[in-house]
Amino acid sequence: MADLNRRRFLQLTGGAAAFTLLSESIARAASIPAQGSTGTIQDIEHIVVLMQENRSFDHYFGAMKGVRGFGDPRPVTLPSGKSVFHQSDGSKVTLPFRPTSAKLGMEYLQGLNHDWQGGQSAFNKGKYDNWVPAKTKATMAHLTREDIPFHYALADAFTICDAYHCSFIGATDPNRYYLWSGHTGNDGTGGGPVLNNAEAGYGWTTYPERLEAAGVSWKIYQDIGDGLNAAGSWGWINDAFRGNYGDNSLLYFNNYRNAQPGNPLYDKARTGTNAKAGEGFFDILRADVQAGRLPQVSWIAAPEAFSEHSNWPSNYGAWYIAQVLDALTSNPDVWARTALFITYDENDGFFDHVVPPFVGADASWGKSTVATTTDWFPGKVGYPAGPYGLGPRVPMIVVSPWSTGGYTCSETFDHTSVIRFMESRFGVREPNISPWRRTVCGDLTSAFDFTHTNTQPAPLPPTAGYYPPDKNRHPDFLATAPAVGTMPRQEPGGKPTRPLKYAPYVDGAADTTAGTFRLTFAGGPSAGAQFYVTSANRTDVPWTYTTEAGKSIADTWNTKYSKGVTDLSVHGPNGFLRRFRSPGKTAVPEVTARHDGATGNLTLTFTNPGAATQVTVTDAYGATPVTLSVAQGATVAHTVNLAPSGHWYDVTVTSPASADYLRRLAGHVETGAAGVSDPAILTY
Repeated sequence: MADLNRRRFLQLTGGAAAFTLLSESIARAASIPAQGSTGTIQDIEHIVVLMQENRSFDHYFGAMKGVRGFGDPRPVTLPSGKSVFHQSDGSKVTLPFRPTSAKLGMEYLQGLNHDWQGGQSAFNKGKYDNWVPAKTKATMAHLTREDIPFHYALADAFTICDAYHCSFIGATDPNRYYLWSGHTGNDGTGGGPVLNNAEAGYGWTTYPERLEAAGVSWKIYQDIGDGLNAAGSWGWINDAFRGNYGDNSLLYFNNYRNAQPGNPLYDKARTGTNAKAGEGFFDILRADVQAGRLPQVSWIAAPEAFSEHSNWPSNYGAWYIAQVLDALTSNPDVWARTALFITYDENDGFFDHVVPPFVGADASWGKSTVATTTDWFPGKVGYPAGPYGLGPRVPMIVVSPWSTGGYTCSETFDHTSVIRFMESRFGVREPNISPWRRTVCGDLTSAFDFTHTNTQPAPLPPTAGYYPPDKNRHPDFLATAPAVGTMPRQEPGGKPTRPLKYAPYVDGAADTTAGTFRLTFAGGPSAGAQFYVTSANRTDVPWTYTTEAGKSIADTWNTKYSKGVTDLSVHGPNGFLRRFRSPGKTAVPEVTARHDGATGNLTLTFTNPGAATQVTVTDAYGATPVTLSVAQGATVAHTVNLAPSGHWYDVTVTSPASADYLRRLAGHVETGAAGVSDPAILTY
């Protein structure tokens, strides 16, 4: 870059000293021990949220070791009979692929469709099989550690959440409204529901307003750009290296737009650095940290060029994240009491393979033990009916002295989980979060260990090379799929995992006289859960079932619609799977499976309403198959020892009673202790 532009860029971003120290940011953050006396969330004094732009989880981290990525041993099966990774345009399948580029992390990838209509089209009423027609083949593009080494190193040093979803099947602003207010105006008040980036001016209450009323300090860190313009947008300017890219969505609410200096909504949400006047992006943040006046809750909005929006390089974002860490760790006493959440508002149009939890329009879609009315959009002209969300998975890295160690956390979360973490810490409740979301999504506390901190420094890649060579917007790099695709592999190795509260079960029971099959769903005594049900021989799929903690729900399928043979698969949280294949008229043994949290084992109980027979139990994780005799009317128990597999299991049950008989039971038994990632990922 020209010398004048280089000097100007250094001025905007905090000076040459900060530029040369970027590679130390993660090491410093990982080496500062936590401070606190309670061993609980109350030891956190500062919560900071950096929400970047438009990347899906598989797009960034599908190739990372130890997460539910490309090596998922239990992916959803599409109506085509192939795994969810096989996305078709109607004639040809496209698999996930890494675009050919020697500098992919510095490319300006093209943006893809990410509006309500395109999102609902890819979702396809839950079938999840229309990504390529809705988004183009570029939807399947992904990056690897080679491309974004800083992001991978950050996840390896702290905790990555591999079941964190955006909140809304669609664009930026509605997802950010979930982050800042718990919904997108779903109840129809205050100008909602908002399904796009209209930014018209809204009237419902936001979470910062609730914090203000409760006396909890808060602030938005941003560059002010050119301020509010005539159209009501704020920060959308031609110079992508200043402003906030319009990502402070609080400024689309009338209470903030109309606020004047002296009003907390103005002083805390409409002020910031002034790059146009020569200030650095991080001057105010660094000054507040060093002076010990970092608020209890903070949000950061990056300029466009550093937001990681797909048509800007990912590694410009890496440089920006490193600067944020450098500022937050500049006062060790402050960092020692801080939790930083780094996430992404939506997936742009990039594919992710985990079907998100969702609700249905009516009983034909499934059931729930909790109200779902505000989580379904009934449709209007130009906007088809469908669930508001959850949307596809997006990255979430939890960076804190209480989240070190390179863990994976696999509890289901969305953007409202960030608010709920603040609720848990400060006691300020957000009533806009729906009962269904509170049931399905956690509050992010499971991503932390408040009793222990690992302060070993982490080896880091430098970020100095991600310094933008100029201040220009470059042409799009087109992600072209290969003519013949192959399924990408994940990195070798695993990760430690955070303990979760799940103890799900799904029980099946056939009524051979009535020709029906009944499933009963439960998430366990301590956690709610959503279950996704498909059929290998029916077209009226899928179905969705939600249970609150401690509750169960049931539904019945008529086998006349499946040619007399039941073949149902049920997916639940953290790799949970059940498959029930049964003949319609032959009585066969049924099995219930329960997690034994005390031993970490799986307890199977067989009952046999039919003639005496045998069952063979085979565990894919290496245990020797066991054959059991089950007399007519008898009950037989069997324990599967899961210690060798880190308490993961993938058991199939067969019987000579019928060639159409199969039970598959897979998942993880939680013991209350940290564990290891699914070893089957390593060999898939």
